Amino acid sequence: MTSAGRVVFGQMEEVRFGVPAAAAVAEQVERLSAQRVFLMVSGTLNRTTDEIERVRRALGNKCVGTFDRMPAHSPRTAVIAATEQARAARADLIVTIGGGSVTDAAKAVQLCLANDVRTAEAMDRLRPVDGAASGIRPPAIRQVSVPTTLSAGEFSGVAGVTDERSRVKEMIRHALIIPAAVILDPAITVHTPEWLFLSTGIRAVDHCVEGTCAAGANAYTDAQALRGLSLLTAGLPRVKADPADLRARLDCQMGAWLSMAPLAAGVPMGASHGIGYVLGAVFDVPHGHTSCIMLPAVMRWNKPANAERQAQVASAMGRPGGDASELLDRFIAGLDMPRSLAAVNVGRDQFDRIAEAAMHTPWVPRNPRPIAGPAQVREILDLAA
Repeated sequence: MTSAGRVVFGQMEEVRFGVPAAAAVAEQVERLSAQRVFLMVSGTLNRTTDEIERVRRALGNKCVGTFDRMPAHSPRTAVIAATEQARAARADLIVTIGGGSVTDAAKAVQLCLANDVRTAEAMDRLRPVDGAASGIRPPAIRQVSVPTTLSAGEFSGVAGVTDERSRVKEMIRHALIIPAAVILDPAITVHTPEWLFLSTGIRAVDHCVEGTCAAGANAYTDAQALRGLSLLTAGLPRVKADPADLRARLDCQMGAWLSMAPLAAGVPMGASHGIGYVLGAVFDVPHGHTSCIMLPAVMRWNKPANAERQAQVASAMGRPGGDASELLDRFIAGLDMPRSLAAVNVGRDQFDRIAEAAMHTPWVPRNPRPIAGPAQVREILDLAA
């Protein structure tokens, strides 16, 4: 019997790469016939560099506002603050310049504007029903994104937003919240702190690896994820060795883009992503660091169920015949990233809480080696302690 699957192509219209951000943003604004552009940007980039001002100058009087106060993990209250500012500015296009939290927040802003959501509590209405955006009005304005990290959320129609009441990161979904265009400018990423660029690169590696090792992987997603993995594992050490190497940075950006093919095609992620959601929302561990810590441990735990798939990961890393979990562990350590939960101040006394919460994430129940309950999550946490 042949395997069956489905690949759904999203509503993204184009990706521009290797071009200066300011000129490319102005080009997209013209292409989309936007007249009132609202910027959602990294606060650090806005306050300590001239990159955002370059974009404002390129847009002229079409720039109607800037929001630069989005915390990590896109909390609801900050999303509402950005929504109200965009509503008051009568924005007809949102442009994001920053990392994954800014990108995801803008996706949520699109839906808040379209559905007249004005409070953090009212965002409950945007929760998907049975995994779909049932009853939610589509966004009336679109988004253009200039990413400065490698977590690659700009390539999906999903936004992660943290509900501060429960400290749970929830997924908001709609086909039209994927950006209309993405601009990959390696030069703008030189301002990103090294730890953040490299660790989000490991987040992209995590997409590639869990996508390749998933039960639902297929030849289409393998081709992109494995090529993305090879670009990332070659490019990240080059960026660390020479932060001014724009070719290496662009290779990493292209690898991060390719890393999203499994997610875009509906291939499930696994326990590294699922446990990472809990570590981020509850303990404020940065996304990239959760992957640095959890991915090798999850691979080690999963190997009895998918050793053949893990062999493809080792080959893509240039080490055919190697043990994928050990290769990833050494690779991540070579980038000076944290390698244990203890390194990010998460102790064993928290493991039961994490294990229980992880079972309610989208990914842990779909891990390629079945996880029946919190006790098995605890086994993985012990490997990462």
